Amino acid sequence: MLHSTQVVCFGEILWDLLPSGKQAGGAPFNVAVHLHQLGVPAQLISRVGNDELGAELLRFVAAKGLSTAFVQPDDSYPTGIVQANVDNASEVTYRIVEPVAWDCIQPEPELDALVAQADVFVFGSLAARSPATRETLHRLLPRARFRVFDVNMRPPHYTPEVVLDLLSKADMVKLNHHELDELMGWLGQNLDRAAAMQWLAERFGLQAVCATCGADGAMLWTNQQLYQAPGVRVAVTDTIGSGDSFLAALLKGWLAGQEPGEMLRFACATGALVATHRGATPAFTEADVRHLLDAQA
Repeated sequence: MLHSTQVVCFGEILWDLLPSGKQAGGAPFNVAVHLHQLGVPAQLISRVGNDELGAELLRFVAAKGLSTAFVQPDDSYPTGIVQANVDNASEVTYRIVEPVAWDCIQPEPELDALVAQADVFVFGSLAARSPATRETLHRLLPRARFRVFDVNMRPPHYTPEVVLDLLSKADMVKLNHHELDELMGWLGQNLDRAAAMQWLAERFGLQAVCATCGADGAMLWTNQQLYQAPGVRVAVTDTIGSGDSFLAALLKGWLAGQEPGEMLRFACATGALVATHRGATPAFTEADVRHLLDAQA
């Protein structure tokens, strides 16, 4: 089973507790689900509590067609939850509860082997908020062939030191334009987005830097060249999971050796398609994305 895993996603899996009910989430989990839906074999490394919420999450993961083999059980800490406060409808705030099970992902020899044989290793900054999971991540990073840092900064769960350290260990970075601006502020660089992406690539030795720009589409710096794709116009239901599906689609193209502009357009369409549905991991196929792209032409 292991030899067919192309992408390993590392980090949080959790329940978003919304007024409408709870939804399974966590960026690494969402990316893994969308990779699987796009035909790319993916594995998730995470941890859940030995509780009812954890058992329910494991059932949800399995129902999405993913293996739970590397989702560790935890007897000490509960399954991760995020509490949404919607008292102010125009300004929903989230509290990412800690400590929880995914703060304590433990090193295991089978994780080393899993990461070493995969083509891509995806990680973010949120799982690095705790010393235990951060240490496990640092152990796995040198074993990975190609490291993708999905920046995903969630205040107050990051520091410039941790983010810049992870950036220095990455081969590809994906972030949104707000994160790009914040990052460049830390580094004392006042550059436009395109110049900022080139500067980051050169400063940190990155093969690719990708910035999503909301409705304005996305930009990708790779091969000493900037590629841009416009946003795909859709009727938005909610944007939860759009960025994660975008990254999954981008990685599908990257693994297939697709032309960068083409993979960027496909990724933008994938993110837009997910935004037309409720929740982070709606079911869709590659054909659905192609159909949306064709409709835009």
